[in-house]
Amino acid sequence: MAIDDFGTGYSALAYLKQLPVDVLKIDQSFVRVLATDPADATIVSTIVQMAHALNLGTVGEGVETLEQMQLLASYGCSRMQGFLFGEASEPDEITRLLAAPPFFWMRGRGGA
Repeated sequence: MAIDDFGTGYSALAYLKQLPVDVLKIDQSFVRVLATDPADATIVSTIVQMAHALNLGTVGEGVETLEQMQLLASYGCSRMQGFLFGEASEPDEITRLLAAPPFFWMRGRGGA
């Protein structure tokens, strides 16, 4: 189970104890200004550190630049999503992409 848009809205820290959470998805509002706002960089770094301490995975949302990707990776965020990796696609397109390299080798190993 993932908590989406972590750090905004109703994603209270109390949920980390109350729900069977596996992943925190770091809200794109923090990722968007990661390279230019030291306060948001500190928040993101702290979220990743806290997640690791609680044995939770992290996903950086809304990654659009190489710099954002590198900063997230430097904080220990190993999963990311956003337009840097690809635009939103129709289901048939996703199926085609997953059947092509580099994903085709995963078939039979729990992959697509």
